[in-house]
Amino acid sequence: MSLLGLSPGVVLAIALAVLVGAFVQAVVGLGVGLITAPVIAVLAPELVPSLPLWFGLFVAGVSFFGEREHVDWPAIGWSLPARVPGTALGVWLVVVFTPEQLGVALGLTVLLAVLLSVRSVSVPITRATLVGAGFTSGVTGTATSIGGPPIALLFQHRRPSEARSTLAVFFFLGVVLSLSALGLSGEIPVESLLIALLLAPLMAVGIRVGIQVRDDVPRARFRQLVLVVCAFAAVVLLVKSVA
Repeated sequence: MSLLGLSPGVVLAIALAVLVGAFVQAVVGLGVGLITAPVIAVLAPELVPSLPLWFGLFVAGVSFFGEREHVDWPAIGWSLPARVPGTALGVWLVVVFTPEQLGVALGLTVLLAVLLSVRSVSVPITRATLVGAGFTSGVTGTATSIGGPPIALLFQHRRPSEARSTLAVFFFLGVVLSLSALGLSGEIPVESLLIALLLAPLMAVGIRVGIQVRDDVPRARFRQLVLVVCAFAAVVLLVKSVA
C-alpha cells in the first residue's frame, strides 16, 4: 500500500520531519525547510524542491498571521526586492558550478558566519546589510535550496517575536516567488501539493506546540537556537555535498 506513490515508511519519515521542522520554525523562525529538504532529497528526490517549498509556505504563512503586529516592514522593503536578482544569480551559478561545489562554498560560509557570531561579532541591521542578506538568500535559496541562514543571522539580536514574524514574511513571499518560477517551468508535481495538504494537520500540531513553549525561551537562548539551526543547516549541506 502506498500514498501517492510513496511507501508507508517514506511517508512516516517525511511526516516526522514535518512535525519537528514546524515546531522548530515556530520557536526560532526557520527550520521546516532545513529539516525536511534533506529527508525528502534522500527518500523522494523527485519531490525536491517543490514539497519543502509547500511546507515552508504553510508554516511561514501561519507564523506571520500569528505575530503580524511585530513585522519589521521597512526591513522587508529592503531585503525582499534584493532576493529577485539574487535568485537570477543563483540560477546562473547552478548552470556554471556543480551542486557539490555550491554546497561546500555555502556550508563553509554559513559556518564562518556562525563562528563570528559566537565570538560576538555583530553585523548591524542597515539598508546595506538588509540588501546584502536578501540578495545572498536569493542566491543560496535558488542554488542550494537553503536560503534561511543569511537573513536569520542578521536578525539574531532582535526580539524573538520581531525576528520570527519578519522572517516569516520574507520566507513566505520568497517561497511564492520560487513556486511561481517553478510552476512556469513545469517543475511542480501535483503530488507534492497533495502530500503537503495531507500533512498540513501535522504542521499545525508542530506549530501549536512550538507556540506553547516559545514564550518561555529567553532572548539569549533564542539567539543560541538560531545559531544552532544555522550551523545544523551548514553541516547538512556540507555532508550532502561531499557524500
